[in-house]
Amino acid sequence: MTDHVPSASSPTVAVAFGGGGARGLAHIHVIEALDELGIKPVAITGSSIGAIMGAGMAAGMSGAEIREFALSTVGKPREVMNRIWSLRPTTLSDMVAGGIRIGQYNLERILKAFLPELLPEDFKDLKIPLHVTATDYYGNSEILIGEGDLFQALAASAAIPAVFMPVRINDRIMIDGGIFNPVPFEYLLGKADIVVGIDVVGWPAGDPALIPSRIDSLFGASQLMMQSIIAMKLNVHKPHVFLAPDVGRFKVLDFMKAAEVLEISSSVKDDVKRALDAEINRRIAAE
Repeated sequence: MTDHVPSASSPTVAVAFGGGGARGLAHIHVIEALDELGIKPVAITGSSIGAIMGAGMAAGMSGAEIREFALSTVGKPREVMNRIWSLRPTTLSDMVAGGIRIGQYNLERILKAFLPELLPEDFKDLKIPLHVTATDYYGNSEILIGEGDLFQALAASAAIPAVFMPVRINDRIMIDGGIFNPVPFEYLLGKADIVVGIDVVGWPAGDPALIPSRIDSLFGASQLMMQSIIAMKLNVHKPHVFLAPDVGRFKVLDFMKAAEVLEISSSVKDDVKRALDAEINRRIAAE
């Protein structure tokens, strides 16, 4: 394997970052691999955590910068608690408004508390074109968002049911984009010479002798549903490179295990480099 040195005639690359909660921290390796190869994607799509990671890259952050930021925030329990504490209701009326219930967390506020200040407020200020997916709850359809309020779109794309509040965009109720499209690579086909798709959904993991808890069953069922969607998509159209880091052992909200997720998934960096190197060389040889 040799590092690719981009030139004016080099194949263009676009990347689709998939959804999977904390498992999506493995996307950092992919961004680092592209950085080390000197490849800047011409377009990015993302779903859920993939939308958030894609936004960091589209804003101009390097993989190393995203890694450092992740480990210094969600990777540190005390920092997580400090930031969550800053989001607490400031009045009793705010605290009891609508009742205390599962799924009341406002993800847009959480993202603004946790994501880097480098991220712009609007899509138009990103350095690489980005589109993220969300699910129109009552419209029974997938929505692709690529303009307007960036944080609102990211919150909609990552609004996991039963954990976060749905997000209202243009009078439509939006929830997690991974429900309809876990790895939105098909939107990149034809926009770049090489399309890369990264699947971090994983599969339910645990002791087969034990019955999973209700919440584990809920998230595990979502994994199975999303994997069936991915399989059907791959039967219709395949990206040029499609990789799935081994992150299934982690739960969707295991963000405080950031260092462990990155350690377990580290091999995907070389996998990306090898796959892109092979695809680029194949194209050069065919010319």
